[in-house]
Amino acid sequence: MHKTEPSSPAATTDNRPIGKLIGVGVGPGDPELLTLKAVSAIEEADVVAFHARKGGDSTARQIAQAHIRSDHIIELLEYPVTTGITDHPGGYAGAMAEFYSAAAKRLGAHLESGKTVAILALGDPMLYSSYQHLHRMLAEDFPAEIIPGIPSITAAADVLGMPLCEDEETLTVIPGTLNEATLTEKLRDTDCAVVMKLGRTFSKVKQAMIAAGVADRAFVVTRVGMPGQTHMPLLEAEPSEIPYFAVAVIPSDKQQAPSISMGHTSAIGEVVVLGLGPGAPRWTTPEVQAELKRATDIVGYSTYINRVPERAGQRRHPSDNKVEAERAAMALDMAKAGRRVAVVSSGDPGVFAMAAAVIETADDDLWRDIPIRVIPGMTAAQAVASCVGAPLGHDFGMISLSDRLKPFDIVEKRIRALAGADMAFAVYNPASKERRWQIARMRDIVAEYQSPTTAVIVARAVGSEQQKITVTTLADFDPTIVDMRTMVIIGASTTRVYETTRGEKRVFTSRRYD
Repeated sequence: MHKTEPSSPAATTDNRPIGKLIGVGVGPGDPELLTLKAVSAIEEADVVAFHARKGGDSTARQIAQAHIRSDHIIELLEYPVTTGITDHPGGYAGAMAEFYSAAAKRLGAHLESGKTVAILALGDPMLYSSYQHLHRMLAEDFPAEIIPGIPSITAAADVLGMPLCEDEETLTVIPGTLNEATLTEKLRDTDCAVVMKLGRTFSKVKQAMIAAGVADRAFVVTRVGMPGQTHMPLLEAEPSEIPYFAVAVIPSDKQQAPSISMGHTSAIGEVVVLGLGPGAPRWTTPEVQAELKRATDIVGYSTYINRVPERAGQRRHPSDNKVEAERAAMALDMAKAGRRVAVVSSGDPGVFAMAAAVIETADDDLWRDIPIRVIPGMTAAQAVASCVGAPLGHDFGMISLSDRLKPFDIVEKRIRALAGADMAFAVYNPASKERRWQIARMRDIVAEYQSPTTAVIVARAVGSEQQKITVTTLADFDPTIVDMRTMVIIGASTTRVYETTRGEKRVFTSRRYD
C-alpha cells in the first residue's frame, strides 16, 4: 500500500523532531463505518497502537486491519486485568495506573523520536475509551489530534430505527457498572437513556430498568456493526446471551407505548384499526404508515401482517383469517396492559374488515374504557374502479358473498335489492376454494333484472405484479375464474364501455338517465 508522507513533525528548541499523537475513533465494529479521516490517519502513521485483554485479540485492530501496513510499528497494549480481580498491591486501580504509566512511556518514546502514533479506539476516543487516559498523560508534552468515531450509542439507535431523543427530551448515558440503586435512580430521572458496559452487569441493569418502570420500552443491541449483531426487547433478553459489546437503549418516549412497571399497568394503551389499502404499497396512506411506526404490536391476518415492514422491537401477532373476534379480544387485552396495538386490514378497515369486529368485541365491561381509533384506507372497490375508469361513478353498493357469518338467503335478498334498484355494485369475498357456487348464483340472480350486455369487471390481484383486469358482459362472465384475490364489479343499465385509440377499455356509470 502506498504510504502518504505525513506532514512535517514539530520540533523542540534544539531542533529535535517531535512526533504527533492521534486518537483514532474506529467506530462500533463495521470497517465500512471508519471515516475517511480515520483511514488517512491510520495509513499515514508510523506507529499503530491498540488495546487488548491479555491473550486476546483487539477488536479495534480487526476493524482497521485493511489499513495497517506491513511496515507499521505495532504497539499491542495488553490490559493486566479486565475483571477487577487482581493480586496487585494497589488493587484494580493500582494495576491499571501502572499499566497506563508503562504504556504512555512506550508510546512517548516513539513520539520523542518524531514518529506519528495512532492509537485506535473503539467507537469514539472520548467516550468510555482507554485512549482518554493516554491522552491526559501525553497530550501536554506532544501535539495531539482526536479523530471522532461513530459511537455505539448512536449506532444502536440506528439499528433499532428509533430516535434516541426528540424535542426537549433529555438523554442520559449510564455505565452498567453502577450499583442497582444508583442505576434505578438515574433511569427514573431521565427521558431517554443508553446503558453501556453490559455483559456481567446485565442482570442488574435489567432489574434496575424494571424498578424504574422503563423496561417495557427498552431494547438491547449486541455487537453493533460486528458479525453476530442482534437486537431484542430488553425483557426478552437472557443475561447469558448478552456480551460486553452490548448497549441497552431506552429510546424517545414520544411515540412509545405507556410504560408498565413490574408487570402492573401504569396506563392504558390503545387499539388503532388500520386500512393498508388493496395491495400496492403506494396505496397505503402516510397516516397509516405513521401509525404502523408508532405501534408496539401488530395484529392481523398473516397475509396482511406480511405486508407491514418489519420494525425493530415491534411484536407481530399473525393469525388465521377466520378468527376476527379472537383477534380483536387479543388486541384489546394488550391495549389494556399498556400496549399501542395496530390491527391491520386490507383495503379500508371499516369495509368488510376488522373495525366492526374490534368495536363490537369492545362492547363489554372488560374493554369499554380502551381507546379505539379507526384510520381509513383505500378500498378495493375504489382501486378496481380506478383501473378501468369510473364504474362506481353514480349510486352504487357493496356486498360480500361470504355466508360464513350470515345465511345466504340474506345475501340473495340483498343482491336482488341492488340489481332491482339498477345500481352498480362491488362484490367482496366472491369465492374461495370451498365457496364456489355463490358467485354463479349471484350472476343468475342479476340476469333476472339486468340486460345480458351489462358491464362486468373482473379484477384479480389489483395493485400487484399479478394484476389482471377483464372487462366483460353479464352474458360472458365466467364465475370459474374468480377466487379470493378477485373483486367483481357489476354495472347498471347506465354503465357504459368504450375503447380508446390505444385499444384500452374504459368503463363509467353515467350520472344521467336519458
